[in-house]
Amino acid sequence: MNNDSAKKWDQKYQAATLQSPANPCHVLKQHSHLLPFYGQALELACGLGGNARFLAQCGLKTDAWDISDTALTVLNNWASLHQLSINPLITDLEQMILPYQQYDIIVVSRYLDRGLFASIAEALKPNGLLFYQTFLSPPQENAPKNEAFYIQSGEFNQSWSNLTTEVYGEGWLIPENEVSDESSIKQRYAWYVGRKVK
Repeated sequence: MNNDSAKKWDQKYQAATLQSPANPCHVLKQHSHLLPFYGQALELACGLGGNARFLAQCGLKTDAWDISDTALTVLNNWASLHQLSINPLITDLEQMILPYQQYDIIVVSRYLDRGLFASIAEALKPNGLLFYQTFLSPPQENAPKNEAFYIQSGEFNQSWSNLTTEVYGEGWLIPENEVSDESSIKQRYAWYVGRKVK
């Protein structure tokens, strides 16, 4: 486990409570009609689990992985309070091996590690769906400074040879946990839904 990274994210979430905003990302919310009525879902790098909460509310048994114990504790307490099927797991994604063909749905939002792309595809069941949304290059003032954390325009469509593109988009969005008004700071994203070929 990367202790420095864990400490960094624990610090980010130290003030989080059950009332802290945790909303699904744009691509999941806008294309939720693609979700199955039941099945197994996974949110990677979940933080407070906005996507995991949404998936569980849609009836999916949901695993939620993150490096921050603090964030997962809040998520676990929220799931218990609302009696929803969310299974949080402290995970260093740089060291974790994803299980083979276990998930009907995988969601990744605002996290990019190209080294995981093949494993993510392998973890999907045949006909499973990947919802992925992250920062669009070039680097932005109000977003991560590291260029490696940005997807290139059109890159999603070329990244998974065994997924067929269901949805692809690029544009300016208000971050999911911000209040939407005229003063909101927008960020540039790319979003993608891919279906695993049987």
